[in-house]
Amino acid sequence: MYSRAVKLSSFFGLAVRRHRQLLRLSQEELAARAVIDRTYISGVERGVRNPTLDVMERIAASLGVGLDVVFATARELSAERENE
Repeated sequence: MYSRAVKLSSFFGLAVRRHRQLLRLSQEELAARAVIDRTYISGVERGVRNPTLDVMERIAASLGVGLDVVFATARELSAERENE
């Protein structure tokens, strides 16, 4: 169970990074939009931070997408990794 939670947070972070890069935003710019510290965004993207649902929603909104879209991207990234 624990490894599954780690995996989920890692893929959520990768999905955040993908959406951020598509918008050509720096971590600092995303952090400012979400009113979160840049180091926290970095930790989320690296999968070492486990954000609350409220923080995940703020990040998604700051990326201009719904949280469901970020989760869908995370699932796609997970499936891609499993197929490698």
